[in-house]
Amino acid sequence: MTKLSSVFQLICLGSSLVVPGLASGYSDQVRVDQVGYLPQGVKLAMVVPGAASGPFTLRRVSDNAVVLRGLLGPLALDQDSGDALRTADFSALTVTGAYLLDVEGVGRSCPFDIGPAVYMNAYQLALRAFYGQRCGTAVDLGVVDGVRYRHALCHSSGASSDLPATMHASSGQAGARMTGKGWHDAGDYGKYVVNSGISTGELLWAYEWWQDRAGAVAGGLPESGNGTPDLLNEARWNLEWMLTMQDQDGGAWHKVTSARFGGFVLPEDDDAGTRYVIGPGATPGKASCATADLAAVAAIGARLYRPYDTAFADACLKAAQKAWAWVMVHPAVAYDQPAGIRTGGYTDASAADEMLWAAAELYHSTGSAEYGDYVVAHAGPSPLLPLAGPPPSWANVKDLGLWAYYFCGRPGADAALRARILDDTVAAADATAARTNAPANGYKVSLSSDQYQWGSNGAVANYGVLLLVADRMSPHPAYTNAALNDLHYLLGCNTHATCFVTHLGSRPVLHPHHRPSASPQYAAGPPWPGMLSGGPNSRSDDGSALDAIPSSPPAKRWVDLKASYASNEIAINWQAPLVFLLAWTLPVPMAARPGPDQP
Repeated sequence: MTKLSSVFQLICLGSSLVVPGLASGYSDQVRVDQVGYLPQGVKLAMVVPGAASGPFTLRRVSDNAVVLRGLLGPLALDQDSGDALRTADFSALTVTGAYLLDVEGVGRSCPFDIGPAVYMNAYQLALRAFYGQRCGTAVDLGVVDGVRYRHALCHSSGASSDLPATMHASSGQAGARMTGKGWHDAGDYGKYVVNSGISTGELLWAYEWWQDRAGAVAGGLPESGNGTPDLLNEARWNLEWMLTMQDQDGGAWHKVTSARFGGFVLPEDDDAGTRYVIGPGATPGKASCATADLAAVAAIGARLYRPYDTAFADACLKAAQKAWAWVMVHPAVAYDQPAGIRTGGYTDASAADEMLWAAAELYHSTGSAEYGDYVVAHAGPSPLLPLAGPPPSWANVKDLGLWAYYFCGRPGADAALRARILDDTVAAADATAARTNAPANGYKVSLSSDQYQWGSNGAVANYGVLLLVADRMSPHPAYTNAALNDLHYLLGCNTHATCFVTHLGSRPVLHPHHRPSASPQYAAGPPWPGMLSGGPNSRSDDGSALDAIPSSPPAKRWVDLKASYASNEIAINWQAPLVFLLAWTLPVPMAARPGPDQP
């Protein structure tokens, strides 16, 4: 058995897909994190209907023995779902094992685990979902839950891993350009620099922040075992594509897509026609947001890849500095969708936040006062972070810039600005944690009622990022508990009693808006593994059964249907903060833990 095959087997054995309706004897009225809970973490289950007010018992799966008894909490009306529910708190149980919750008069939950590595399989599947989105290569995820997930070489000439893309008139150039590698952005086969910015950046941050635990975890990638951590291996695949989108003058084009979305086929069968390099249409043909995003991500790469590939790190730094020079001259070239192009827009009127992030990452990587001074001059008035949210997103990366500056460790960093960033981040985390614990927030999720929008699950994960940033600045259990509750929401503690990540839990998403999953080769079975569904969306119609659901209560507005791209698509920018959050939960290997004489 090859090393890579052994990783496939490990992931297959760790997965636990059970199609809804086949989990005999379990009740979807007892809502738990279907993956599990950390031993020392908060452990809550939500029980509906709220009329159930009796005791609950926690039972060991292996012998049905009762290991804990408790009483349900007070009745709460969850304002975002309309559910009347009570909470079962079993945080006191810290013993590793497989359990289920038995609620008198309601029924039994699906089984779940408690253990220090309870999210290891979830982390591996979520990271490998990026591998599943790779473009310009054949992909083989191996066997997961009895199905082999793979596709052939896609978007290539057949003789190489690249297919020249045609320069669209909006790019300001003619001819063709090699734009290989990268990730298919979402349920479609386009590649977008702006959305790649936060997605690749947060994956790189996941390594930078949690390398003591995630750095050694194998991802089952073709590059596994090459001496570079797999988090960096996967992020590099997309970063290398981003670098191909940079013109000689330093500016970056916006995206590589066809003029329209193709059908639900595997990527090698993509029927959407010619793929174009597309720009903003305005002179000089490149876009400010895309260029600044490239500068930020390449600057991170310049420091993180240096221990493993000095030449690549040097190339990243050169690209970041060229991009910065270009965007300083062209700070306001906004992308407008050209006529006849109907793929994702990712339009953003202002590049101010992207430029702040780029300057902060360049300062972190070089220490040059030019970049640090720019951050100080452009950070803005307090509060730097809005108390009510929203968290970072592809269109708003200002927080990433502020945090990159705070944690850069440069002796010349402005103390007053760092103090402001600390104060405002902690204030935002305090407000977020308070919202998750409010009586009207029965499912303990960080979203406010008006944030059930496109990709709300990505916002949930990014709230987790905010909370963990605040905890690193000023440790507090309220922040980590709220981050864990956000993870529990994504993995089953929600009004739909659904694990929003494919192939995880007893009731996972089965029909995401994802072309490989809905292709003729895979439509009859479970979807591709490890992908986070977009989540409830109260504001968009998509011509599916979602349209029949009232906009309020907002948390109810989700359907597990391929047609519902407004609520059930997948996307790399939602996946990345999930990986960040899961990476934090991983156990620290003994070899990486400080000794008795170390801090």
